[in-house]
Amino acid sequence: MIVTIKDETFTGETLNELNLEFETESVTVKDIITQRVLQEVDIYNSKLPDVFNGLVKPTEAEKTLNGYKMKTRKKIDGEKQVYIALEAFNKNAYFVLVDNQQAESLEEQVMLSQESKISFLKLTPLVGG
Repeated sequence: MIVTIKDETFTGETLNELNLEFETESVTVKDIITQRVLQEVDIYNSKLPDVFNGLVKPTEAEKTLNGYKMKTRKKIDGEKQVYIALEAFNKNAYFVLVDNQQAESLEEQVMLSQESKISFLKLTPLVGG
């Protein structure tokens, strides 16, 4: 089953779209995040562009307007990125909405269909605390 995920702003503006394939209809939030991050890393590693456009910042990168600029063009470790993304979810760095319902935990089971809507909403830290 193929499901489209979107990075969105709180006003509903779509920033990025990605199609993910799942073998079953029942998945966990952790499965969704893992699949998303691994696909983003695979896309980057196959082309090695200057900018990585993914959910979380790779270790050796700096944030830019359109993603994360890599200091050197080299492959990214997918497992490490998954770990960073799962930790970021646990620290509320972003929200995952499945069919407009906020996911509460990584182990939460969700039922997917072709019409499912999965949105990622990144939070922007306030400057100056």
